[in-house]
Amino acid sequence: MMVRMAMREVVSAGAFKRIYDPGLGEAEDWYINDHTIVRDVGGRWHLFGITHAEPADPDDEREFAHATAGDLLGPWTKRPPALHVDRDYGETHLWAPFVISAHRRYYMFYAGGGVDRTAAAINLVTSTNLFHWVRRRSGPLFRDGYDARDPMVTRVGDQWVMYYCATSAPTGGHHVVAYRTSTDLVHWGHRHIAYTDPTKGTGGGNTESPFVVQQDGWWYLFIGPRPRYVGTDVFRSDNPFRFRIGDKVGHIAAHAAELVPDDVRWWITSAGWGQGGVHIASLRFPRPRDPHAANTVPR
Repeated sequence: MMVRMAMREVVSAGAFKRIYDPGLGEAEDWYINDHTIVRDVGGRWHLFGITHAEPADPDDEREFAHATAGDLLGPWTKRPPALHVDRDYGETHLWAPFVISAHRRYYMFYAGGGVDRTAAAINLVTSTNLFHWVRRRSGPLFRDGYDARDPMVTRVGDQWVMYYCATSAPTGGHHVVAYRTSTDLVHWGHRHIAYTDPTKGTGGGNTESPFVVQQDGWWYLFIGPRPRYVGTDVFRSDNPFRFRIGDKVGHIAAHAAELVPDDVRWWITSAGWGQGGVHIASLRFPRPRDPHAANTVPR
């Protein structure tokens, strides 16, 4: 009964439009995979993401793309790479950046990998201008497996929460969305599990690209690829730390989806191998039960 009620209130998206093609002006096609979009204090938009020449080669993804735009829908200008892999730091690749603004600086969380895929590194670089980034001297924030990756950070109450994908045991198991909490964005607590999927494996799974937002008193979790490469499922809960398979309230044809708020609405993105760049669509949440309540967008 609860599942049927949930599915009547579907989270959906409008038509996707391509806003950025990293291959323009290049001698070969390039892709953007997991990415993040943030707006600076002056109102300019910045896009950072996994990038590589086609075809896909995730183990050779060694730099983060950077592009800027005055308007979210473009046109976007390609910039020099924001970050390069640092072998001396223990990085084997650069995956899935996520950027937030706090404490008068920008924090970029990302997956740096490592030779032991059961203890993959989640790393941090900081910047004051979104162009020059500095690694944390003391090394990774923490390590987890299998191939722990795709960090996303948000505020829940008086603490920061980082969601990321991993497996139920470091050597493999159920694909999960794990989370840790922090008060300063640098020191993170023990691992907990927000969502456990019935599927099992080691590397790439269907709990990648977790993104959690609050809307009208509900918490929404976006994960994928489900069931195919270009597919993201949406789950809803009254608890940001507990989502279940029966909480599904939507499906969107997007890969590596990121949610982006502007001043009036939510947007959702899609990118990935062979997708020709980054695409964006308007995002619709269910209408609030209280007719006087309005969908809120974080400022």
